[in-house]
Amino acid sequence: MSFEAHGGTRGGRSTGGPLVRLANKFMARRARRSASASLGPMKIAVLTTVGAKSGQPRENPVGWFPGTDGSWLIVASANGAKNNPAWFHNIAAHPDEVTLEIGPRKIPVRAEQLHGAEREAALRSIVESAPQFGGYTEKTDRVIPVIRLTERTDAP
Repeated sequence: MSFEAHGGTRGGRSTGGPLVRLANKFMARRARRSASASLGPMKIAVLTTVGAKSGQPRENPVGWFPGTDGSWLIVASANGAKNNPAWFHNIAAHPDEVTLEIGPRKIPVRAEQLHGAEREAALRSIVESAPQFGGYTEKTDRVIPVIRLTERTDAP
């Protein structure tokens, strides 16, 4: 598994600050309450990663899309910002220490960054169901990572 996390030279505004943290807490609560929680065309889940530097658990609500073979696809779009979101760096550092919460279900997953034609096909499918992701690719010159999450069968 290789993760590439190259930043760009231009992009949309990075989101952050107290209002975003409050909104993220609200979305995480909503995602944990119902497996059908959504924001527009995206279903919402809580992604728990291990901090790349801190080693501490980090939770982020993320939009997910169905992948093949029962997998889940998430996109490190960061609203088309010039840099990848922090959770992407956490996944890259600890791809086997990731949990996805969909409704009340906590699923240990393995993360894999898609590359080449596989990434392009996945992103095309995502943009078809959630067109705003197409706009993110226009805002930035970085290659927006698409991550496939598959359930870990070796988890305790």
